[in-house]
Amino acid sequence: MAIVEEQAVYGYELSQKLQKVGLPDISEGTIYPVLLRLQKNGFIRGEMRPSTTGPNRKYYFLTDDGKTELDRIANEWLLIAGPVSKLLQRGK
Repeated sequence: MAIVEEQAVYGYELSQKLQKVGLPDISEGTIYPVLLRLQKNGFIRGEMRPSTTGPNRKYYFLTDDGKTELDRIANEWLLIAGPVSKLLQRGK
């Protein structure tokens, strides 16, 4: 959702952006079910747009509910990441 918050993306483009930030093992077969679930939950919306290189593409946009959920997840992550990092540093 953080990537979709920055700009509207289509599935393959999202896969490429995730790889660029260091998550290379996330396949398109994983991304599309997650996008569908996010859309069903009202966190993103999809819109078909023409493509200059082929068939129309479905672009995804973050909704207001999605922004709220992203903020909640980010705050939860911050609460967990610090203590976990300390545990993993044990004696280093």
